[in-house]
Amino acid sequence: MTNSAVNFLALALYLCVGLLLGLRLARGETITGGVKIGIFSLGLGAIILHAVLLYSVLWRDGGVNLALTPAFSLVAWVVAVLYLYTSISRPVDNLGILIMPFTGLMLFVEWLWPGQMALPLTSGQQAAHIIISILAYSLLSLAAVQSLMLLVQERHLRNKHPGGFIRALPPMQTMESLMFQMIGVGFVLLTLTLVSGVFFSEVVFKQPLKFTHHMILAVLSWVVYAILLVGHWRLGWRGRTAVHWTLGGFALLILAYFGAKFVMEVILNR
Repeated sequence: MTNSAVNFLALALYLCVGLLLGLRLARGETITGGVKIGIFSLGLGAIILHAVLLYSVLWRDGGVNLALTPAFSLVAWVVAVLYLYTSISRPVDNLGILIMPFTGLMLFVEWLWPGQMALPLTSGQQAAHIIISILAYSLLSLAAVQSLMLLVQERHLRNKHPGGFIRALPPMQTMESLMFQMIGVGFVLLTLTLVSGVFFSEVVFKQPLKFTHHMILAVLSWVVYAILLVGHWRLGWRGRTAVHWTLGGFALLILAYFGAKFVMEVILNR
């Protein structure tokens, strides 16, 4: 099977999962039993095919290709993997409406516009830094999607429109609890990412630390998430306040990495 055929099949599976979830939730039906197993199997097939494609794209001459589109595709794939894994034991099926089609879109974009930027892997610390940073981005991405669902749920309930897929969503307290669990773990991983970048820059990257826009925005994102967690713990921040802080921190995080890469690779063509 050619790469084009694998790309097309993986994209079709991602879209199929998103569509099936959307149709079930639009009718207010929870995803359980055989339906859940069937949708999970389709999603698993999609991420396996995606993993095969990523392997051929990412590894380049002893290094890893972390250009803009492969990096987007990789993070989207990790988000999809975490989503499927979490859906086994937690009520997060609704997140797949956004996550699975978006992952398919990132795969499609990388297919059309493959990027090349080989980063040599020279140490275990460097590999660990990359893995931890990707996991941090992915978990905080899940939290951002959860916050969007929470915002939609809150608006429907506020406007007294509890019908449709809102009936299939878990209670708001459960949704918020899951969101803060994701943020908490993601925050720890983001902290480890920044610590390794700040204090072990010469070991990890073989060069002194530089306070670039990427580093400054990442630190600002960390501050936003820290304030959110303290506000939730000490002041009981919930609802829209928590959602806005979550999305604000995530926006800074996206700008820190992908925004900087977009400017360098697309606008400045470096």
